[in-house]
Amino acid sequence: MGFNCGIVGLPNVGKSTLFNALTATAAAQAANYPFCTIEPNVGRVGVPDPRLAVLGEIGKSIKIVPTTLEFVDIAGLVRGASKGEGLGNQFLANIREVDAIIHVLRCFEDTDITHVEGNIDPCRDADVVETELMLSDLESLEKRLVQAQKRARGGDKESIALAELMEPLVAALSEGRPARTAIPYGKEDAVRQLNLLTSKPVLYVCNVEEASAATGNHFSSAVMEKAKAEGARAVVVSAAIEAEVSLLPEADRGEFLEGLGLSDSGLDRVIRAGYALLGLLTYFTCGPKETRAWTITRGTLAPQAAAVIHKDFERGFIACETIAYDDYVTCRGEAKAKETGKMRIEGKTYPVKDGDVLLFRFNV
Repeated sequence: MGFNCGIVGLPNVGKSTLFNALTATAAAQAANYPFCTIEPNVGRVGVPDPRLAVLGEIGKSIKIVPTTLEFVDIAGLVRGASKGEGLGNQFLANIREVDAIIHVLRCFEDTDITHVEGNIDPCRDADVVETELMLSDLESLEKRLVQAQKRARGGDKESIALAELMEPLVAALSEGRPARTAIPYGKEDAVRQLNLLTSKPVLYVCNVEEASAATGNHFSSAVMEKAKAEGARAVVVSAAIEAEVSLLPEADRGEFLEGLGLSDSGLDRVIRAGYALLGLLTYFTCGPKETRAWTITRGTLAPQAAAVIHKDFERGFIACETIAYDDYVTCRGEAKAKETGKMRIEGKTYPVKDGDVLLFRFNV
């Protein structure tokens, strides 16, 4: 499955700089004025996973193919966006298409870069954007709720269920709470169909100056507290450092980051937090032609995991040969894993685990 994140925030907080760094391209124009991103920029990047190289070496694979994720850089939102201010609803529509929201917050002082709100306050900035998303959701839901309630009074069962689903969401939004705080138990999939902006999980990215990249600062600390209170996630990143790292040869990046007191890149931290946010995991296929990583949601059963490779695999699924990553490495491959009983045959009800090395048996 794809992992699709929309990068949002106020103008001039470092969204496009971060996007450029994450995708190692100059596709998004990073400039010091609002709305320099006129169309959403989309970048697909490989997910770094050290397990891939290990498996590739054991399998003597010709190719190593990482799983990918997609970032969508969306223009800066301002107060009144839900009513068309700035570039308004054009960009709210783009956010509706993503799986999760990466909310970039400016956590650095720089008199050369203007701030649309006049001063640095990342928690206020987060609330400004969230408010616009909530207002857009509320406007959308109120209209649909009125229609559903009318049909429900006539006894239409689907409308009764829809009204019951939307009523607590409208109540939460009216109170200034995002829709994700009021999703009825067991109704996550149904709410997802409503395509609400504030039902999506949020990852706050605190964009700090270079000196605070390893430790954070008082601005990012405030965001961390906010995220904790909301049950959201937050990471500290210096978009300026990430921009520098993206220009370095791969072999030099580790040493550069170590010199700054960093053990990994901002991209790695964003990916790890994003995976946890969306409940994603990685499984592998390994052979002489290629070793490849595949992304699925936690709890996905074997036939649906197979469908990520090809729909025919799901349709004709028989079973899957399964070896845990640690066992595959310890046994140095499939042959010894079979000999030592570390390879299992799993059926249609098997929930694939993170790190599983799989070979699907199917017949179409």
